[in-house]
Amino acid sequence: MDIKLDDLTGTEVGELVMGHLQGMTLHSPPESIHALDLEALRKPEITFWSAWEERELAGCGALKELDAHHGEIKSMRTSSSHLRKGVAKRILEHIIEEAKARGYRRLSLETGSMDAFIPARRLYENFGFQYCKPFADYMEDPNSMFMTKEL
Repeated sequence: MDIKLDDLTGTEVGELVMGHLQGMTLHSPPESIHALDLEALRKPEITFWSAWEERELAGCGALKELDAHHGEIKSMRTSSSHLRKGVAKRILEHIIEEAKARGYRRLSLETGSMDAFIPARRLYENFGFQYCKPFADYMEDPNSMFMTKEL
């Protein structure tokens, strides 16, 4: 699997991000959706990667700098044709290594509280993320769960 920096201009990546947003609307009320669209993912404080298996898009993930010591995982998504192949694990490993290389002391994330998000929460738990209070600009929300990991 090749994980590379991505400028979000490719058709496949655009479709995956749009699919990610659509998936969020199936499981979360509008006020609880914190997924970013293509324009928001292009902001300078966000680094976006795509994962490729040969010429096929396998998934994506992003890292948002909250401050010099704290990053946030954003836009973790696996293509439907690559589910349960370890794509999310590889992307998460990549993001964690990048966060460490940047000197971050903490990595945090927001995910849904609904059953559809159980696989994502288990992945993060397996990497040592622990549940926490809202961070950055997030507010308490019964549809959101917050996790963090000291690096």
